[in-house]
Amino acid sequence: MKDLDIAPSILAADFGYLMRDIKAVENNCEYLHIDVMDGHYVDNISFGIPVIQSIRKHTDIKFYTHLMITEPEKYIKAFADCGCDNITFHLECAKDPDKLIDEIKALGKSAGISIDPDTPVEAVFPYIGKVDIILIMTVYPGFGGQGYLTSSDERIRKLRKAIDEQGADTVISVDGGVKKSNIKEIYDAGARLFVAGSAVFSAEDPGKAIEELKACATLS
Repeated sequence: MKDLDIAPSILAADFGYLMRDIKAVENNCEYLHIDVMDGHYVDNISFGIPVIQSIRKHTDIKFYTHLMITEPEKYIKAFADCGCDNITFHLECAKDPDKLIDEIKALGKSAGISIDPDTPVEAVFPYIGKVDIILIMTVYPGFGGQGYLTSSDERIRKLRKAIDEQGADTVISVDGGVKKSNIKEIYDAGARLFVAGSAVFSAEDPGKAIEELKACATLS
């Protein structure tokens, strides 16, 4: 993965023109972020396998799929089969995280693990080096458009330090409230893969919005 990338979240796209919005960003980023919500782990319901199968036919961008669902172990193969490149599950929902990581990798996919704002960041330390991505939720999961929780900065710094001490290449990703005015401080804390929904898809030119976010992150 690049040292810095934006993963636009289609949760903020216009579902009446979904492929139009995806095409507007696919040349500006490596990953498309896909939030799958089941109405159980989080209150919201978003979309699932049929939508992913449909858009997979029309784009080669990597699908970074964030499962905000209970019992993710039941669905890993189905999400792999429908075209997801990365499958990220919540630590809070996994009965056996290590087994789940192994299953994802056995299916030829990259694995990610995510934690909510109320889960101590130290809970993911055992998975450093085992997963490709650790996703720190910087809002409470379930709905787009929330403000960034500034307490996340210290959590990111702690995780960055732990990864660096182990010499691992696990990528720190963040999801929630990322925008031009705060992305630099989040980058400086140690995150490298930024999920952005409203900041991208509410812009007149989503592709340009991605490039502006990247530029803001690395301003000296």
